[in-house]
Amino acid sequence: MRKSYATLITLLLFIASTPATFAAPTLRTMFTPLLADPLEPRIAVMPRLDEDYLELDIGTSADLLQTKNGRFAFGIDFATYSLLGMEDNFKFPVDTIDYLFGVSFTWKKPLDKETLPFDDLWARLRISHISAHFEDGHYDEEADEWINEEDSPFGIPFTYSREFINLVLALSSEKYRIYLGYQYLFHTIPDEINRHSLQAGAELSTPGNTYLAADFKLLPEWNNELHRTDGFRGTWSLQAGWRLSVLGLDNVRFAYNYYNGLSSHGMYFYDEESFSSLGVIVDL
Repeated sequence: MRKSYATLITLLLFIASTPATFAAPTLRTMFTPLLADPLEPRIAVMPRLDEDYLELDIGTSADLLQTKNGRFAFGIDFATYSLLGMEDNFKFPVDTIDYLFGVSFTWKKPLDKETLPFDDLWARLRISHISAHFEDGHYDEEADEWINEEDSPFGIPFTYSREFINLVLALSSEKYRIYLGYQYLFHTIPDEINRHSLQAGAELSTPGNTYLAADFKLLPEWNNELHRTDGFRGTWSLQAGWRLSVLGLDNVRFAYNYYNGLSSHGMYFYDEESFSSLGVIVDL
């Protein structure tokens, strides 16, 4: 593990020591964040329509360096993903929260449109850490116990921590994008987890500054009897949105999202859920 961090630090120092190759970034990120992936850093307030919960995400991705030819970038990611209860008197107790931080490397290659109906080929590599925690909203003070403690196969509290490499390859044009992704966990707690997962998705710009996006993942499925993951479960995140460009807010989206599959929150990674949400997303 220490060797991995030392290698990463060496690479960052090398990048920082070659200013002739790099220029100050002109974009927040060369690679546009995946619209329907719930684990992209963003600012989002998404109340669930059929449950008394609110998804509150606070985060951003930023390129620190970009090559002058616009082909390569190095950036950072920071994000929190919170699940809040919605109670009377404007109270939002935090049930669980996930913390993510990491670095990213982006590569872009323009394509000949006579061969393929796309403008660019993209590759984004991320090296990230994520951890999750139950908060006071998941604790019953009157009963002096964790809520639904018996439903967790690990007891409450338990440690959830992962370090992973995530690679996404994408083909894009002005109106649409398709992508494939692969993720490998090189460290995980709990450790009885399959280290591999797959991802695919598509995005389509539609009239009136609207869009449609779909993100599909094959995630390791927890088997409580075996006390380890066994097989995979398909997980969908479908989104329809409207960019508020008419108000001069190109980076603000009003969006409807449908989610079905394994929870994106680490404290519930073993649990299946299905819900719809409607709210506002800001891409900073």
